Amino acid sequence: MPPRWPRKPDRRDPSYRRLDDRMNFAVHVALFAAFNSGGWFWHQVQPMAVPFMPTVTLVWLTLLAVHALYVFAIARY
Repeated sequence: MPPRWPRKPDRRDPSYRRLDDRMNFAVHVALFAAFNSGGWFWHQVQPMAVPFMPTVTLVWLTLLAVHALYVFAIARY
């Protein structure tokens, strides 16, 4: 069931922006998990087919950590 908002959604509303940023982060975590689980599976099956998988995972994880830092520590609503 999707979250319900008690009033008309407005991006200028600080509570709405906080919820929107956190849901956006959750989508990015889900995409990271889905892509990397498939990529690492394929890397285990045929390592020469995806030799760049460790680099992709490390870069993406770094970007995800920066996103988390912004959403949970830096952003002031």
